[in-house]
Amino acid sequence: MVRSEILPNVVRRHAIASVGLILAALSSGQRALAQRTVTITVPDSGSIGADLYGSGDRGLVLVGHGGYSTRASWSAQARVLADAGFHVLVMETRAAVALKGGKEVDCLYSAACMALDILAAVRHLRLTGAKTIAVVAGSAGGGAAAEASFHGKDGEIDRLVLMAPMTIDAPERIAGRKLFITARNDLGSDDKPRLPEIRDQYTRAPEPKKLIILEGAAHGQHMFNAPEGAQLMREILQFLREP
Repeated sequence: MVRSEILPNVVRRHAIASVGLILAALSSGQRALAQRTVTITVPDSGSIGADLYGSGDRGLVLVGHGGYSTRASWSAQARVLADAGFHVLVMETRAAVALKGGKEVDCLYSAACMALDILAAVRHLRLTGAKTIAVVAGSAGGGAAAEASFHGKDGEIDRLVLMAPMTIDAPERIAGRKLFITARNDLGSDDKPRLPEIRDQYTRAPEPKKLIILEGAAHGQHMFNAPEGAQLMREILQFLREP
């Protein structure tokens, strides 16, 4: 794939159409199958809980990394993606669960540590019939998803959607087809723009890859709730459906 960067000249008719698609999917209980809850064993120790939506052989993992990003916060997107034909697994890392319980663990800040939980979720979908697996994650979860792509077996993760991902030490190793997507004015805790670091991670990552920069300042999963949210979902669906 030719490296591409799509700059934010938003075509309004696409955004309006996307809003209609998302609202229709969210209101269609008949098409988006009911949620089921499962428990997944993680090889090193413990287990993670996950919610399943939809069915089929196109697996998709949504990662709740803690704080604002939880299983519940992904439910609207999970239903849209299930309606689009994906077998969606929404998970929280063990560090995220600990954080909800009032405890911060070291794993919360370690992409490699959280990657173990993501790989357990990926393997659960493979065992239940998924022939392809994509992982969608933002911020710290995005860094963990990037790490999972090369800590697992070759080909375990086919595609990655990394929304303003946390930086990792070796972006050169990120495997699979990659979509980096971020808001132009997203600021870090130091009030400095995150875009330069994200662009550097993108530049160092191997092909095939794509970078999309949206307008606005929302970070990670918060982009779905921003004015650019409809465009974000449209870009993700287009990427996931590409041959």
